[in-house]
Amino acid sequence: MKVTLKDGSVKEYAQAMSVLDIATDISEGLARMACAGEVNGEVVDLRTVVDADCELSILTCNDPAGLAAYRHTCSHVLAEAVKRLYPEAKLAIGPSIDTGFYYDFDHESFTREDLDKLEAEMKKIIKEGAEIKKFELPRAEAIKFMEERNEPYKVELINDLPEDAIISFYSQGDFTDLCAGPHLMSTKPIKAFKLISSSGAYWRGSEKNKMLTRIYGTAFAKKAELEEYLEYLENIKLRDHNKLGREMELFTTVDVIGQGLPLMMPKGQKIIQKLQRWIEDEEDNNRGYMRTKTPLMAKSDLYKISGHWDHYKDGMFVLGDEETDKEVFALRPMTCPFQYYVYKASQKSYRDLPCRYGETSTLFRNEDSGEMHGLTRVRQFTISEGHLIVRPDQMVEEFKGCIALAQYCLQTLGLEEDVTYHLSKWDPSNTEKYIGTPEEWDYMEGHIRNILTELNIPFTEDVGEAAFYGPKVDINAKNVYGKEDTMITIQWDSLIAEQFDMYYVDENGEKKRPYIIHRTSLGCYERTLAWLIEKYAGMFPTWLCPEQVRVLPISDKYADYAETVLAELKKNGVDATMDTRAEKIGYKIRDARLKRVPYMLVVGEKEQEAGLVSVRSRYEGDEGQKPLATFVDQICKEIRTKEIREIKPQE
Repeated sequence: MKVTLKDGSVKEYAQAMSVLDIATDISEGLARMACAGEVNGEVVDLRTVVDADCELSILTCNDPAGLAAYRHTCSHVLAEAVKRLYPEAKLAIGPSIDTGFYYDFDHESFTREDLDKLEAEMKKIIKEGAEIKKFELPRAEAIKFMEERNEPYKVELINDLPEDAIISFYSQGDFTDLCAGPHLMSTKPIKAFKLISSSGAYWRGSEKNKMLTRIYGTAFAKKAELEEYLEYLENIKLRDHNKLGREMELFTTVDVIGQGLPLMMPKGQKIIQKLQRWIEDEEDNNRGYMRTKTPLMAKSDLYKISGHWDHYKDGMFVLGDEETDKEVFALRPMTCPFQYYVYKASQKSYRDLPCRYGETSTLFRNEDSGEMHGLTRVRQFTISEGHLIVRPDQMVEEFKGCIALAQYCLQTLGLEEDVTYHLSKWDPSNTEKYIGTPEEWDYMEGHIRNILTELNIPFTEDVGEAAFYGPKVDINAKNVYGKEDTMITIQWDSLIAEQFDMYYVDENGEKKRPYIIHRTSLGCYERTLAWLIEKYAGMFPTWLCPEQVRVLPISDKYADYAETVLAELKKNGVDATMDTRAEKIGYKIRDARLKRVPYMLVVGEKEQEAGLVSVRSRYEGDEGQKPLATFVDQICKEIRTKEIREIKPQE
C-alpha cells in the first residue's frame, strides 16, 4: 500500500500497519510526540490499522486535533482520580474543548482543596504510566458492562445508540470508560495539566435533567505553555465583565428580583444611553429609518399568526392559561409582528418602499437558568431592532446596507477585528422546525451566500442555526473565556408577509408580497456593554465614559475656580465631576486613575491666575498646562468624532 504523507512524500508498505507503527518508521522522535493520526481527512486513534492506499498525517500537540486527543486522555485521568478518591461518584461525559477539557460527575460540588487532591492523584496515575487499551463490545454487552459498574449515565448514552452499534471502551489500569477516542497510547506522556474550576452543569444541557458537577481543566505538552496559559487566565479575570462591571458599579443583580434581570446602575445606564442615542441618530438621520414604539406584550393571537406560538412558546413568558382564561397574553420576545401592523395601518405603493422601521425594543426571553451569565444572557434586554419591508428587487441592496450599518457600528466601537460572520441555515433533516419549502430556503440562503462573497466577507455556514422563518447572517464574538455569542443579526425573510397578509400595490395596480429584513444595528445593549467592558478592561473610549473628566482642586482655596472649570465642561456637554474631598492631590489623582477616568484637570493658584488647567490623561500622562478653552475644544472634538486613542502605560 502507498501512504502519502503531509509533505507529499510517499511511503510504501507490504503489509497493514498501525498509525503508530508508520510514525515510528518515519521517525522515533515523531512517534514519541504522536497523539493521533489523520487518515484521508478523518482523525483516528494511533492504534488504527492502515491497510489501503491513503493520505496520512501524524498529529502531535502542535496540531489542534492532536492536542484534543492529548487533553481527552487527561480527562480520563481525571475521571480515574475521581473514582479513586470518591468511589460513589457516577461518570457522565468528559470531552476535550478548545481551552482544555472537562468531566461531568454525579457528585456533590468539589472545593479548590478537593481539586488540589485530585491533581495530586492524577500525577500518581500519570507516573504509573498505565498502557491505554481499546476494546469493543456489542450494544447489549456494553449496557451490561456499565450496569455492572453502576454507571447509569453511561448506560443511558449507550441506549441512545443504534441496536447494531459496536461500542468502544478505553481502559487504563483498573479504570475503564465508554469512549469513541482517540487517546494516547498510555498516560505517561502527559506533562503539564491543571484543574481550573468546578461548577454545576445539567445532564445533557437540559434544566429538566439533574444538575451534575463539572470539573474544568487544561493540559499542554510543555510546562512553559501551561504557565503561560495560567497567566493568561489571571489576566482575563481582570477583564471579566461580570466581575469588573460590578466593581465599576455599572450593573448589579439581586436575588429577590430574579436571575437574568440585571439592574443598570447610573454609570452603566449612562453608557447605554450614549450608545442608544448614537444608534438612533445614525439610523434616523443618516440611514432613512422611521422610529416606532410598540407594546411590550400582546395576545397569543398575534404570536399564533407569526408562528412563534408553535415554534417559540417555551422561550416566552406567557401570562395566563389558554384553558381557563378568556385572553392569554405574552411578553414579547421580538418586535417584528408589532411593526408589521404599523406597516399595515395604511396601504403602501411600490413607491413607498423600502419602509425602514427602527425601534429601541425591550424584549423578554425565558432563558434556562443554567445559561444565564452577567449581561451576556439575560431574561430582559434592550435591542437596536429594525425591520425593513422592501420590494423583492430592493432586497439585495437593502441587505447590503444593513451589513454596512453593522460594520460601521463595529468600526466606531473598535470591535471590527473581534468578530466572525456566519451564514445560519436551516436544517433540511428537521424541516418541522421551519416554515417554507426547500426551494424557498435554497433561494434565501443562496442570496445571502452571494452577498457575503461579493462583499469579500469571510464566513462559515452553520446548519440548524436559522430562525424558523428565514436564514440569517450572525455576527459573533467571543468573551474573555472563549464562549461565542451572537452580537448582531441580519435575516432574510420572504415568507412571513404571507402569514400577515402584507402587500404593496405595484406599478400595474396589483397586490404583491414584500420581503422583510429583520436586523439589529448593534444588537443587545446589555450584551454590547459586556463586550465593551471586556474589550477595554473598563477603559472605554472617552466618548463612552460615564465620567469623562474629573476636576481636582489642590485645596479648598481653589474650589470656586474648579467650579468654573466644571461648569464650562458641562456647558459643552462633557460628563465631568469635581473631587472636593480634603485629600492630598496625589491621592485624588490615583483614585481617578483607579476609577478609569480618562482626564484629570488639576487646578491651583497658577491655573486660577492664568485661566489654565493642568491636564493628566490615561493617554499621555502629564500633558502640562493648557488654556481651559483649548482643552474643551480638544475633548469635545474627541467625543464628537468618537476617537479611540491609544492608552500609554502609566508610571
